[in-house]
Amino acid sequence: MKERTEQMFKKYGIFLIFIGMVVLMSILSPAFLKVGNILNVVRQISVIGLIAFGVTMVIITTGIDLSSGSVLALSAVVAASFAQRADWASKMYPNIDVPVIVPIIMGILVGILCGAVVGIIIAKTKIPPFISTLGMMIIARGLALLYSDGRPISSLKDSYNFIGQGKVLGIPFPIIVLMVMAVITHILLNNTKFGKYVYAIGGNENAAVVSGINVDKYKVLIYTYAGMLSGMAGIVLSSRISSGQPGLGVSYELDAIASAVIGGTSLNGGIGKITGTIIGALIIGVLNNGLDLLNVSAYWQQIVKGIIIVGAVILDERKNTKK
Repeated sequence: MKERTEQMFKKYGIFLIFIGMVVLMSILSPAFLKVGNILNVVRQISVIGLIAFGVTMVIITTGIDLSSGSVLALSAVVAASFAQRADWASKMYPNIDVPVIVPIIMGILVGILCGAVVGIIIAKTKIPPFISTLGMMIIARGLALLYSDGRPISSLKDSYNFIGQGKVLGIPFPIIVLMVMAVITHILLNNTKFGKYVYAIGGNENAAVVSGINVDKYKVLIYTYAGMLSGMAGIVLSSRISSGQPGLGVSYELDAIASAVIGGTSLNGGIGKITGTIIGALIIGVLNNGLDLLNVSAYWQQIVKGIIIVGAVILDERKNTKK
């Protein structure tokens, strides 16, 4: 009975914790379960969730990505510069009216380029991902400040703002973007050769090399995909606030890592699921929203979040020790 209970908790523990948090918050604050508030929670975690999907892949391969928040900011200012209304465009950017697809493509391309550079550095120089992504974090933030001259890029087109502010059949568009990318990433990890290789590299990189997997190639692809998702997150966030700001995304990478780890992605590699990452992101979203409704200080919220992250890692280490 005890073993069965332990197995059940290992399999569904994070989901049970999430349900418990929802029940607790709904008791403490009746406003929590209102449809508008629930949609607001999911909309708020949409940006972190997008980043977290890429971070999950990276962590599965025993890597880490500290650059996602800065890549988000760089993608946001570049996309916003192409999404400005022609009558408001500054001298710094082309005073032309382009279709909304142009800023979307530009933002995503920036993310892809940053991710590819990081992946190539890691694959070719063999330096730790911590160092290479730390370097990209600093470089991308500097480029965002340089490109925008340290100022927000505002007066964006309504068609661009729809990405972050619009609704389809009553569902906020950022939630739709999150759901679509969740499905795509889940399929990539669970139903493709690419996903099998991701888990193989994380399980035992040397064995993956011996079995004929081009580890360097797939590391580049993994970090490129993570960069693309950070670029998409920058587009969603800048359109939501109708402004591309070089200061966006500060510490977002930490929330993304926390979402993945809380959701069961092992820092030791080889273990992780997108469904778990979504639950992890929702736990952070419910926690932030619930504490806001209860008027808990933002300082205390940071402390609580830190405790939860450390607790999740401790549980992960204990599970791995028992194996």
